[in-house]
Amino acid sequence: MLNKNFFFKLKKEYSTNDIERRKIISQSNVLLHNSKRIIFALHRGDIEQAGISLDEIKKELARMQKTFGYTRLAQEGSYKAAVEEFVEAAMFDKFVNGKRVDKIEKLKINYDSYLGGICDLTGEMVRFAVNKASNKEFDEVLRIKEAISDIIAQLADFDMTGYLRTKYDQAKGNLRKIEQINYEISIRNIEK
Repeated sequence: MLNKNFFFKLKKEYSTNDIERRKIISQSNVLLHNSKRIIFALHRGDIEQAGISLDEIKKELARMQKTFGYTRLAQEGSYKAAVEEFVEAAMFDKFVNGKRVDKIEKLKINYDSYLGGICDLTGEMVRFAVNKASNKEFDEVLRIKEAISDIIAQLADFDMTGYLRTKYDQAKGNLRKIEQINYEISIRNIEK
């Protein structure tokens, strides 16, 4: 009563998918970790190494997209997390280098990875501002506050729900933090 050939084909598809999944997870975990290392390098001021590492990750993401196909990759949460972290690192690199927050060329990246990465970017910008404040670079703190404010103003036009809403709320919290830092700097400068 059973078509054993049908079950054989199902098992083969399942096995192939499982092998791909394991490869994607493994490679994605490396990319996620390397993206975090880029962010730390940027905070340390190691701009050159961060740029080299970003290029390496771009090449690896492009290779993965060619090997597995974008649709297949988009089914894996580990891949999506890695891309979101990469977006955060790439956008932070752009910001630190005085470039515009803009599309990452030569890669297919979903809107939710961009939005999640940009929301997370604001947290790195606050950390960057704290370091600038501790070095008494108060004009930089103001520049960072204005940039975060601009990002939040753009994100406010999206009616985000679910996971992205949580990210957006965290970004708004980062705006409040940088506003508080800027306020405290301005009070201290008045008192002098």
